[in-house]
Amino acid sequence: MNAKKPNVIKALDVTPLETTVMLSHSDDAAILARGAEVVRTEREALSMLEDSLDDSFVEACRTILGAKGRVIVTGMGKSGQIGRKAAATFSATGTPSFYVHPGEAAHGDLGMMVPGDVLLVISNSGSTAELQAILFRAKAIDVPVIGIASRRQSPVMGSAKVKLCLPAAREACRANIAPTTSTTLQLALCDALAMAVMDIRGFTHDGMKMLHPGGAIGMRLLPVKDFMHRGLSMPLATVETRMHEVISVMTSRGFGIAGIVDEEGFLLGVVTDGDLRRHFDSLSTVSAREVMTAMPKCLDGEMSAEAALEVLNDLKITAAFIVETDAEGRRKPQGVVHIHDFVRIGLG
Repeated sequence: MNAKKPNVIKALDVTPLETTVMLSHSDDAAILARGAEVVRTEREALSMLEDSLDDSFVEACRTILGAKGRVIVTGMGKSGQIGRKAAATFSATGTPSFYVHPGEAAHGDLGMMVPGDVLLVISNSGSTAELQAILFRAKAIDVPVIGIASRRQSPVMGSAKVKLCLPAAREACRANIAPTTSTTLQLALCDALAMAVMDIRGFTHDGMKMLHPGGAIGMRLLPVKDFMHRGLSMPLATVETRMHEVISVMTSRGFGIAGIVDEEGFLLGVVTDGDLRRHFDSLSTVSAREVMTAMPKCLDGEMSAEAALEVLNDLKITAAFIVETDAEGRRKPQGVVHIHDFVRIGLG
């Protein structure tokens, strides 16, 4: 481990800006300039956060990894909203976690935190009164506290085993009041913790798939074998099939492609709409063998829907066969997918 960086954080100018500035709804340039200013302010603060990470971040990750229970996240107001998202991100990436509202905690929800848990407290000022009850309970049952705040000399940081101090950066609000930059920093730091812990755990693609069986993420991770067309739905013909029959197969199945197989059913090539155009003048006299494209690009059944769609887009093709390859490198068709199938499941 490298020597710990000195805890010196450069601050942006936190002097409140002129609060009486008004934008005209008809001044497009001024509106765009203000939007760019807000993004720039938050980008500069994120750069400061990146530079400020030190051994405390490593200690926070190890504290989370060492928890025998869950990561309990708490925060009030906008910090609480960031806390809800942080708890969801931890849980979705292999670290059991949930959010406890600090106001509700003092009315019975303190029982949701037990020995073996880790408490992650988010507060911009570090002095939010509603946090006191849950901080006292954590101390009483020996639950380690990770504090995220912008003031090192604050009650939250005083109670924290691990102190993650946010850079002193002004809010994007001209009056330096509305939580904007501060919540962006909180969100980024919580994401950094969750992703680092996820990688240390070795949380895999399969783990993500198990925790996201539905919704857009679940569809992206769905193996292509789970929605491919199988059996008689596959447009297949033999190498000696005359082209008028191949065209009939292509038309009846509706994939714009036909797989050309040998006598044992192994894929030798495909016939596509492009192949038909290239051999248009001779289609009435030739067989599939003479028209097909040999050794076509194919997909593996375990490939995720997202990865399979990327292959189709990169190759600029609309359909592909899913194959199983034997020890001799021969490929047997297991199914076929069309780009419309990805649209059907919410991708594309």
